[in-house]
Amino acid sequence: MVVYAFSATLIVWVLWAYKLSFGEYWLPFVGKPGPVLTMSQELIQSQLPSMSPVAKQNFPLSTMVYFQFVFAAITIIIMAGSFLGRMNFTAWVIFVPLWITFSYAVGAYSIWGGGFLFQMGVIDYSGGYVIHISSGTAGFIGAMWIGPRLAADRENTRPGNVLSVLAGAGILWIGWNGFNGGDPFAANADAGAAVLNTNICTAMSLLCWTICDVIYTKKPSIIGAVQGMIAGLVAITPCAGVVAGWAAICIGFASGTIPWLTMNIMGKKLKFFRAVDDTLDVFHTHLVAGFVGGFSAGLFATTEGTSAFASVSTGGAIEGNGKQVWLQ
Repeated sequence: MVVYAFSATLIVWVLWAYKLSFGEYWLPFVGKPGPVLTMSQELIQSQLPSMSPVAKQNFPLSTMVYFQFVFAAITIIIMAGSFLGRMNFTAWVIFVPLWITFSYAVGAYSIWGGGFLFQMGVIDYSGGYVIHISSGTAGFIGAMWIGPRLAADRENTRPGNVLSVLAGAGILWIGWNGFNGGDPFAANADAGAAVLNTNICTAMSLLCWTICDVIYTKKPSIIGAVQGMIAGLVAITPCAGVVAGWAAICIGFASGTIPWLTMNIMGKKLKFFRAVDDTLDVFHTHLVAGFVGGFSAGLFATTEGTSAFASVSTGGAIEGNGKQVWLQ
């Protein structure tokens, strides 16, 4: 499912979905569809035509297309975590291009491409809404409609190989530095702040989740620590470059406790949650944690951080260490 989704998303992306997400204005929530496959398109300077003024970036369009494609592919792959173990593969083959076209592209254009939510001032630094809340919501609803796995498959939720889980978690944490650190579209001061805040929040979230496990079950859990790590990465994503380090600690505390409560208390006691077989608990670690991060952006965003964010969004230039290092 994952390999197919990654491949299919790339083809859909370059044929029509990139321009739906970042192209010229068509509707308040989506751009004009079209391909980005000619050599002239791949070599031309990247820009975001629906923003005012038009944002021109210091790299070719091919770089922007590929960078944003990975975000799109990640989103639907996260969603697959809710369906694992029982979704028909043929249905998945059909579903992937449809969801990228009619769901992901709408969210991406509305917030990142210059659409109506961007015009309203919504801040989503690196995908709390576009990626995590959308995948968590779609995953939970899809799991509800598809139905649960066989009872035998739900009896033991332990992974087959805990060492593989830890290896994957380490790769994920390291990779997230590129995820959040790459969104200023430049190696600048804001990128450094985003990377540092990403790690601060994630560390705090992992510690808080582990403490909650110890209080509730009397022992720490490796899998619980990984869940706390993921929740922290997700929560800092929508605000990584616009909050201070002390706020990242506060966000990490929230992401290490609130999703823990929804997963381990509400998820086990409420009939509504028990009726939905969300295989990898995507609802809690992505939707809930994404909401925590998005809400926190409104609480903790600084004027310095939001000024830098506004500058990159509109193609302006800001001063960084005495030099113009943002966008031309």
